[in-house]
Amino acid sequence: MRFHFALTLQALWTALCQAAMQHYPAAWGHYDVCKSQVYSDEGLTWDYMACQPEAADMTQYLKVTLDPPNITCGDPPETYCALENPYMCNNECDASTEELAHPPELMFDIEGRNPTTFWQSTSWKKYPKALLVNITLSWNKTIELTDDIVLTFESGRPEQMVLEKSLDYGRTWQPYQFYATDCLDAFTMEPKTVQDLTQHTLLDIICTEDYSRGYVWKYDKTVRFEIKDRFALFAGPRLHNMASLYGQLDTTKNLRDFFTITDLRIRLLRPATGATMVDENNLSRYFYAISDIKVQGRCKCNLHANSCVYDKEKLSCECEHNTTGPDCGRCKRDYHGRAWSAGSYLPIPKGTANICVPNNIGPVIRPNVSSLGVANRKEVAPQVALSTAPSVHVANSKRARVCDNELLRCQNGGVCVNNVRCNCPSAYTGLLCEKPRCESELGGCGGPDSGQPPLMPLSSLRLLLLLLLGSALLREASCWPAAL
Repeated sequence: MRFHFALTLQALWTALCQAAMQHYPAAWGHYDVCKSQVYSDEGLTWDYMACQPEAADMTQYLKVTLDPPNITCGDPPETYCALENPYMCNNECDASTEELAHPPELMFDIEGRNPTTFWQSTSWKKYPKALLVNITLSWNKTIELTDDIVLTFESGRPEQMVLEKSLDYGRTWQPYQFYATDCLDAFTMEPKTVQDLTQHTLLDIICTEDYSRGYVWKYDKTVRFEIKDRFALFAGPRLHNMASLYGQLDTTKNLRDFFTITDLRIRLLRPATGATMVDENNLSRYFYAISDIKVQGRCKCNLHANSCVYDKEKLSCECEHNTTGPDCGRCKRDYHGRAWSAGSYLPIPKGTANICVPNNIGPVIRPNVSSLGVANRKEVAPQVALSTAPSVHVANSKRARVCDNELLRCQNGGVCVNNVRCNCPSAYTGLLCEKPRCESELGGCGGPDSGQPPLMPLSSLRLLLLLLLGSALLREASCWPAAL
């Protein structure tokens, strides 16, 4: 009887955990409300929260430029041969005929058309001179990437390519990733994949050979820059622990900038040849063609806006929290009573707004409102200082409120210390004590070399206590804003 009772409690506890975890979406969501009205000791007042726009298809807002500008096929008209069959030469490109033209905008049109539409370059007529093409995507706005960048090639995938990013509107560039059939030969780099990266090497620039195979793999058309796999280094394989990712974005130096861009540049360095030697008698086999580019992201508004408008071919944030500018990057006039600061993802789930205040008012004093009721204490809205992972070295005067004993932010029995860190039990680690310490040890959790005993079954009494605790957490979670 006790065994069946324990199984029932365990099933209920699992369901409660899954229900609570649904508040963490598999993308940068959650922070969709900038402020809400609440009742405090002073009456009806505003509770300010960190907020950001919803993720969207950013290709509908970009400007594309090609270098050299005359690299698109069709002027003069040209006939192309298939890479896998040099005698099949029935593909024509003619810029003066709509049905036969392949301009750059066809990289971003609707997918699923028949026949497929795509941009195409001129052929490698000047071999052995390199066939070089730079494709620059510009937004004239800072954006944050939220999903993989995906390029779909109608031709064979390039044998050598570099994806670059800019954070200053194209004035300077830095590599995002190198692609080659032979990384050592092309870029003097050892080949790697995203699966080889760790939390400590996430910002490393790698060269991968996964997306540069020849014509034998002609049905593998996509080339990716894996954003979600990098998120998963902090949030888990299915991005189930977004709390960990949000915490790292706030506290790890340069991590948020890694996923932030104003421009992307695709440098095509060598087309697919399908062989070790180039057939100089059939150079019309070698060219670049791209049918689709996907860039999913959101306007960067420094957590001070939940919407972004596109007007007069320009994106700009609709700023809240008394901020202004395209990225909400400064205080409004007469609102410099405290220096401007970006919003903070912490404490989860509402974050900290770090609002600008009028010149004649000191630091903002606002009620501390929780889903368990309105507290009778007040506290200064904190500001965030970035630090290097894994430690959070934050000045005392600018500490982010990471945890809260009243709201049980610390997980797995962790205890909140001064609202800035969780003091974790010996078996757990992480910003919120969300990670078993043995995960990083030899043999994994419960393995013979883990240094920890295997997990023991919970007694019926402990399961009942956990169930009651889970019910309280779930009631609190029901007051959180819904995930996007």
